Amino acid sequence: MKIVIAPDSFKESLSAQQVADTIKAGFQTQFADAEYITLPIADGGEGTLDALVAAKGGEVHSQIVEGPLGQDVTARWGHFSDQGISTAIIELAEASGIALNDPDDRDIERASTFGTGQLIKAALDNNVRRIILCLGGSATNDAGAGIAQALGVQLKDHQGNELARGGKALLQLASIDATNLHSKAQQVEWLIACDVSNPLCGDQGASAVFGPQKGASAEQVQMLDSALTHFADKVADITGINHQDSAGFGAAGGTPLGVTVCGEPTLKPGIDIVLEAAQLEQCLKDADLVITGEGQMDFQTLFGKAPFGVASRAKKLDIPTIGIAGSLGKDLTGLDEYFSAVFATVRSPQPLQQVLEEADHNLRVTSENVASALAMKLES
Repeated sequence: MKIVIAPDSFKESLSAQQVADTIKAGFQTQFADAEYITLPIADGGEGTLDALVAAKGGEVHSQIVEGPLGQDVTARWGHFSDQGISTAIIELAEASGIALNDPDDRDIERASTFGTGQLIKAALDNNVRRIILCLGGSATNDAGAGIAQALGVQLKDHQGNELARGGKALLQLASIDATNLHSKAQQVEWLIACDVSNPLCGDQGASAVFGPQKGASAEQVQMLDSALTHFADKVADITGINHQDSAGFGAAGGTPLGVTVCGEPTLKPGIDIVLEAAQLEQCLKDADLVITGEGQMDFQTLFGKAPFGVASRAKKLDIPTIGIAGSLGKDLTGLDEYFSAVFATVRSPQPLQQVLEEADHNLRVTSENVASALAMKLES
């Protein structure tokens, strides 16, 4: 019997690797002789770095870079080999995330992706051939200008001075000089994990939709939208493409635009990038059972979340899939189309802190119970 265990993390309590290991331990009480493949995964958001490094046997590097407002922060990036291709995995939130500043200290006008660019530079200096950039959780609205600046691109005002960091400064942009762009930036494959379809500018753009979530006032939204529109026009002068209306370019404060100054990125749903890199479909070959899960499962699981990515691929191969989650939401509509069964690990109403502290124990007990029920069914 071959069992593939491919869960996402249980946020704030267990990493994806810990979830996979615990489920395996529970199932081994009944299926000791089974062949197990544990494949920690993520959907392109938080935890993707750790999941892919664990799945690919890679390594994590840490360094001090600029945070969103220029402060020193310690940020990580991952490095692994993907089918012989040296690959870097970078989460924008590590260096440019909104969680890096207290709510009272946020400044969307100045917030910059420069620190993320420093992580990318470190990866390029290590001769990677592919960069996977995971968007989400950003504090920024600079359209990735900081990334371009960190990689050597000069953004200049009408006096020829280098622009300050942040989205507001882009209003003063007069010219873009990519002469000193990192020599390897255009030699790598750029993959951007992007799970929104918002354009860069306009009523559905980065500033209008996501700016208020980062503290932008109505006046700042208008100003930043104008700044990003202006930046898009200037970028188009050197790339030949104006991305004001391009789907997905509104993600993470417009970050994909700045990347186009450095290379030719491909935007894909995060779960697709992760599962391709983790080679899930190869792992599913000849599998008899798939187990996946996340902190909470409900109808939203079907909208690009990691368990859905796993279950939908297993369904194509007619492999039954079991979902194990910390909790189940009230609305489970549609899950039965992809999951043979779903289970929650929390046994009764409990304080959140208790749930987090007992997460591993509850997951182990639930996994043992599910395995026991499955064993009884197979024996009958």
